[in-house]
Amino acid sequence: MVTTGEPLCRGRVLVVDDDVTVNEVVCAYLQRDGYAVAAAVDGREGLATAARFHPDLVVVDVMMPGMDGLALLRHLRAADIPVILLTARSTEADRVSGLQLGADDYVVKPFSPRELVARVGSVLRRAALVPGRPEDAALVAGPIRIDVVGRRVTVRGRPVAFTAREFDLLAFFVRNPGHAFGRDELLERVWGYSIGDRSTVTVHVRHVREKIEADPSQPAMLVTVWSVGYRFDPPQGDLPA
Repeated sequence: MVTTGEPLCRGRVLVVDDDVTVNEVVCAYLQRDGYAVAAAVDGREGLATAARFHPDLVVVDVMMPGMDGLALLRHLRAADIPVILLTARSTEADRVSGLQLGADDYVVKPFSPRELVARVGSVLRRAALVPGRPEDAALVAGPIRIDVVGRRVTVRGRPVAFTAREFDLLAFFVRNPGHAFGRDELLERVWGYSIGDRSTVTVHVRHVREKIEADPSQPAMLVTVWSVGYRFDPPQGDLPA
């Protein structure tokens, strides 16, 4: 089923949840906040709707019959569409599993619809192709080249795909070399959350390391500062390929 708002809107959001009441409430709040909305009640319908609707972001329930939310997430990440997971599972392991698959954020049920709308706005702002200051149009740090406007990254001359949040985290570190940041500070400055789950940062840092480090198990650039958090130490020259 599809419910769409006006074309002049803040963005296009697809909501996929087999709980019809939750689906309708989330869609209503998003439309009220100025988003164009499409809705689906299972993973397969969500995948087909995404192909027609071309959403800027998808809100996905994890527990659905047939194709569940995590399976749908894999398909959406291949298309580089930002995803917020809705989950009734509140354990850290369950949340981390969604982040490891590339989710940009998660909200635990029961949740406040207004909080979800705020998180949708936060993810979309960070995923938007908004030109930065002229001096920030391109960032270079050793083997890393970041096209801020086009949101493209090359590492050692090879293009590397980053999720929207991974891109924001890498760009933040490259803009602030040599400074140690705690996970709470990173949540606030990159995610825009004053309160959040620190494991979100841990998982995203690991993903970024896997994409920029020659040996992610012994990071040379994005290093851990014990009892503090993380620091980006740019190499003086390109590292060998």
